[in-house]
Amino acid sequence: MKLQANRRGENLYIYLSGELDEHSAAAIRAGTDRLIDENAGLSRAVFNLAGLRFMDSTGIGFLIGRYKRLKRYGMEMYVENPEESADKILSVSGLYALMPKI
Repeated sequence: MKLQANRRGENLYIYLSGELDEHSAAAIRAGTDRLIDENAGLSRAVFNLAGLRFMDSTGIGFLIGRYKRLKRYGMEMYVENPEESADKILSVSGLYALMPKI
């Protein structure tokens, strides 16, 4: 699992690639939380999932946890370019109601 990020204006872009599952979640969670904390006060975070080849229920928990963390800072969360299987999981789970797809 690979994590990259950049800041553009008031937006934090977080790029996830690889497999988001039980084995990779802890490291990605720590890295993502550090990025969120370091960029507190921005308007929103956009999670780009184009490179995410696999995501299971651990991935849903990961995204919900980041959503809650961002909300504490008053930041909005969006999902961008989800890979087809991730898009299906996010649609069925109803997560797009919390974190819209852009």
